[in-house]
Amino acid sequence: MRASRLISLVLLLQSRETMTAAELARELEVSERTVYRDVLALSAAGVPVYADRGRAGGYRLLGGYRTRLTGLTRDEAEALFLAGLPGPAGAMGLADAVAAAELKVLAALPPSLRDAPARAGQRFHLDVPGWFREAGPPPWLAELARAVWRDRVVELRYRRGDREVSRTVQPYGLVLKSAVWYLVGRVGDGHRTYRVDRVVGVEVGEETFARDEGFDLGAYWREHAEAFLRGMLRAEVRVRLSPAGLRALRHVAEAPFAYDAAVAGAGEPDGQGRVVTRLPVESVPVAYNVLLGLGPEVEVLDPPELRARFAEAARRSAALYADVPETPAGPDATTPGGSDAATPDGPSAGQR
Repeated sequence: MRASRLISLVLLLQSRETMTAAELARELEVSERTVYRDVLALSAAGVPVYADRGRAGGYRLLGGYRTRLTGLTRDEAEALFLAGLPGPAGAMGLADAVAAAELKVLAALPPSLRDAPARAGQRFHLDVPGWFREAGPPPWLAELARAVWRDRVVELRYRRGDREVSRTVQPYGLVLKSAVWYLVGRVGDGHRTYRVDRVVGVEVGEETFARDEGFDLGAYWREHAEAFLRGMLRAEVRVRLSPAGLRALRHVAEAPFAYDAAVAGAGEPDGQGRVVTRLPVESVPVAYNVLLGLGPEVEVLDPPELRARFAEAARRSAALYADVPETPAGPDATTPGGSDAATPDGPSAGQR
């Protein structure tokens, strides 16, 4: 544990040049007294840690000292080669840079760890595109990635419905979600999100922008994604669900919080174990397509137009199978979607 902390202390000083004992203590989650002892231990081991006195002082490394990658454990080395994400990096035009960086890291590793990339590649593979989706990157992705790296202002042309619009955007970052790339950029006083596959033109100028260092791309995306889903689910339906239907609802609900709301709002089970609840949905037509997959495990109660559509669907289905003799239902017949396991030919329905 202490050896790992000593390496972390050296790496912090390498990356930030000068840090106070208080800053090091916060980063390492130890006391300042522990930092003092660690610095003495490093000095005794020959690491040139120097203390600058005064108000602007702190600890620093002398003479451009750099540690080699001899402190890496096997787990750390293998995890490092998992972090390259060759698919997304290649889509952004960074495949050569990632390959070069991996070669340099590999050359710096001790001989006992040089099998790390092979072991990681044998055990893990990242397949980013969703099932039944085209795997190719959007045409303007690499250009946008270069603008993001260089903090260059771009003139963006993209499709909005049946028309084309233009915006001057400060590109803050790129997000890959379910095989779809999104650009997060600052426009005016706020941040906007654009689907990269709808971009029809990008002009990268010489003008740079001052990035807001307090902007957290991950936090912004989480808030944006949840707000988008909540704003999309503007309607509500009331349904009666069997126990199997309530379990299967998790796989067909449009968003996790919609399923959570349905479970939280469910009433007491009736004599057949069915419960009545409300489900947030995008619209009545979408609710019809979503709930139809639950078959007889769901009964729509409201709104009346949706109940009428289900009644008509039930009549049409019954007419199609009128000549089939009744047989006892098997154990899987009450569970929409059947088994959750994927077959050798592809994913289960709930995984697509």
